[in-house]
Amino acid sequence: MAAETGLWKLLQGVEQRYNGARTLQALFEQSYSAGARGRRTESGELFLRKPGRMRWNYSSPAGKLFVSDGKDIYFYTPNTNRVEKMKLKESDDLRAPLAFLLGRLDFKRDFGEIRSRPEGAGQWITALPKSDRLPYRQVEFLVTPGLEIRQLRIAGQDNSVIEFRFDREKLNPPLSDALFKFQAPPGAEVVEAAR
Repeated sequence: MAAETGLWKLLQGVEQRYNGARTLQALFEQSYSAGARGRRTESGELFLRKPGRMRWNYSSPAGKLFVSDGKDIYFYTPNTNRVEKMKLKESDDLRAPLAFLLGRLDFKRDFGEIRSRPEGAGQWITALPKSDRLPYRQVEFLVTPGLEIRQLRIAGQDNSVIEFRFDREKLNPPLSDALFKFQAPPGAEVVEAAR
């Protein structure tokens, strides 16, 4: 019982940290694997702002960009010079839920089973969603003693795994509105993504 109380206290601390923030900035490394296709690793810098705005500036591969203005998502791939646009609420991209990290984190509401295990000075939290209609079947995250989420691993319903590692997190840095306004690169084809 004491362990369960300690877990909920830890989760409440994480909720308060992120729900109380207006903006967030961090370096990220993202890896993705799906079946026999192998593992792909990319990296860059992430910017989040309430409500639902985010920008993933990729340095590897250079020029790749993922932007949410709170309503729409824009995903630019430089090697095809193509932009895919879709409504944020219709996206099943596993980056989209991170937009709600600021201000909407509620473990009791969103997850059924939650358990933890120690990892060095931190804790790995494993959470199973209440609904099987979501694009993911399990979320794991590593929380530091300072209540920062350092790693996030999302297992998709399609057996894909996307993992994020965050470093140099800054809470509430000043972020320009321009970061969250997508500007298509010259000559880029813009297509509405099919749902």
